Amino acid sequence: MLTRILLSAVLVLGTSVGTAMSQPASGANFPSQPIRFVIPFPAGGGVDATSRIVAEKLQQRWGQPVIVENRTGAGGNVGADNVSASAPDGYSLLYTAAGPLTINSVLYKKLSYDPTAFEPVVRIGFSPMVLAVRKDFPAKSVAELVAYGKANPGKTNFASQGNATTAHLSLELLQQLTGAKFTHVPYRGTAPAMADLVAGHVDALFGEIATLLPLHAEGRIRIIASAADRRLPSIADIPTLQEAGCPKFRAEASFLLAAPAKTPAAVISKLNEAINDVLKMPDVQAKLAAIQVIITGGTPATMKQYVDEETTRWTEVIRQANVKLE
Repeated sequence: MLTRILLSAVLVLGTSVGTAMSQPASGANFPSQPIRFVIPFPAGGGVDATSRIVAEKLQQRWGQPVIVENRTGAGGNVGADNVSASAPDGYSLLYTAAGPLTINSVLYKKLSYDPTAFEPVVRIGFSPMVLAVRKDFPAKSVAELVAYGKANPGKTNFASQGNATTAHLSLELLQQLTGAKFTHVPYRGTAPAMADLVAGHVDALFGEIATLLPLHAEGRIRIIASAADRRLPSIADIPTLQEAGCPKFRAEASFLLAAPAKTPAAVISKLNEAINDVLKMPDVQAKLAAIQVIITGGTPATMKQYVDEETTRWTEVIRQANVKLE
């Protein structure tokens, strides 16, 4: 009798444990603990700002803390590695620009994580890049800038936020498409590059529209083109680089959410659905519009397609320009 009782208890316990272990895969109880957004870049940038808007709404929706944690270093590789090594349960997520998932495998000789192993969750949105020049630069348009770059090879100084940043690669793409020759001047971040453009120490800069638009409005710099695929409402009078004769030119800062490999599909689906709902909220749309973010949303499949396309597009630019990082 005692043996039967013990056997029954073991069976009941086994069933309970089995049910508990199956819950993460079903996603039924997700989330039941705090979620961590790992941002592989410093606080204050577009990735950080958008993550906090989304995190706040998810926390309200689920009643669980959504913690934003900045883990910086090596072009985003430190934060990406941290999430890659985390449990695949949906509680540690990589909220990032495209680099750690796309081009870092080309730029760095060795990575401690596999960018292709991440599970795509959703593409939040993007902030288009714009091309700006110092306020007294002689070129008033892209055509004039290109002509000047051809007539005076290497004499136009293009600032960037650093080697292999989107700004740098946009410059390389511009040279490849037009044949003009400019000089790249890398800085350590946006602020010093922008300050030297305003001061007239450098001639031009690719940067996020949210950062450069106020300076353009004040007349301290001039935006001469956007790198979007259509004109932007906030600068509707300024042409795109595609309109200016650079076919298929597109450059942007994207905001992506990814999970560790083997995160259950049900958890990915629940995250995707919740974030798409958040992105439809009028106050969220207003906050993102205020920092010049264009919302995309969509499925994990559309994010994967985007990541694949960006990887192919920028890898070609990097290899042609022989851009390398250690």
